[in-house]
This record gives sequence, structure tokens and C-alpha cells, in this order.
Amino acid sequence: MRTRVRGWRWQRNPLRRRSDVVEAWTVLVVTVLLVLGAPLTGAVAAWWAHQDARTTVAEQRAERQRVRAEVVGRTPGAVPLQGGREYTYRATVRWTDPDTGVRTAVARVPAGTARGETVDVWFDGRGRSVPPPPDASAVWQHTVAMGVCAAGVTAGVVLVGHTLVRRAALRHRLAEWEREWARTEPEWTRRRA
Repeated sequence: MRTRVRGWRWQRNPLRRRSDVVEAWTVLVVTVLLVLGAPLTGAVAAWWAHQDARTTVAEQRAERQRVRAEVVGRTPGAVPLQGGREYTYRATVRWTDPDTGVRTAVARVPAGTARGETVDVWFDGRGRSVPPPPDASAVWQHTVAMGVCAAGVTAGVVLVGHTLVRRAALRHRLAEWEREWARTEPEWTRRRA
């Protein structure tokens, strides 16, 4: 039959070692860090990631231009590209620009777009076809992912640190018991060292 005495590491008794006290304090610190530190780190990382993502989206919206264009043909050997959530193809598109008149360019269009359909395409300041800026759901996905990852890494570091402290405490405890037994054993066994 095994009996557990709760809090014995906190109470004064002749069997308690210094390593037991260190281990008890470590458990308390680890609990506080897991309950408060990891979520707080995740929240701070998520807040930072959200601000950064919103800034990036605003910059992309400012430097990219959306054009409503008509698909006039596919480029030879069009290969699907991963753009956002859906596959896109490069196709030749035509639109009318108020300043320069009719323009034609190769741009990314959604898969399954047929010739003659009108689609929204995005161009950067140099006239190159680019994917559209991320939307609000992509910003929130990035925010949540960064927060969860930061909280998980923090919890992992705390648990690895706790494991290292417990191993060191166990080594010290066994060394203390060995020293105590070396002093006590001759009295019990009547042997001389």
C-alpha cells in the first residue's frame, strides 16, 4: 500500500533534501509559466503578427492595381500556379486603360476561365502580373497561426527546462542519499570502511 503525503516538499522534515525544495519551487514556476506565460507570449506574438500583416496588406494594396480585363487567350504551355487558395493559369488578357488606351498583358487568371470571360487581375507598379493582396481571413489565419506557434514554443521550452531541472535535482538527490548512506551504513551493518 502506497501513501502519498501532499506538500511534503514544502514542510520541514528530516527526509527532505535541498533538491526536493528546488524541485517543488520548479513545479510552481513551471505551472505559472504554462498558465500565464505561454498564453501571454502567444497573445503578444499574435498581436505583433496581426499588425505586421495588416501593414503588409496595406502596402500591397497601395502598390498593386486591380484591373478588370477580358481573357483573349492562353499562353502556350500554361502551367497551373498556386496563387492564394485556388490554382491559376497564365493567360493573355486585354483591358482599356483611361490613360494609355487598350492594353494587353499576360496575367494570372483562375483555373477554368474561358476565352472571352472578364476577370479581375492584379499588376504591380512595373506592370507585372502579381497575385491579389491577402484578404482579412488570410490576415487572421496568419495571426492565429503565429499566436499558437509562439505559445506552443514557449510551453515546449518551459517543459524542456523543467525536465532538465528535474534530472539535475534527481542526480543531486541520489548523491545526497549516497553520502548519507556512506555515513549510516557502518552503524547498521557493523562494517568498517
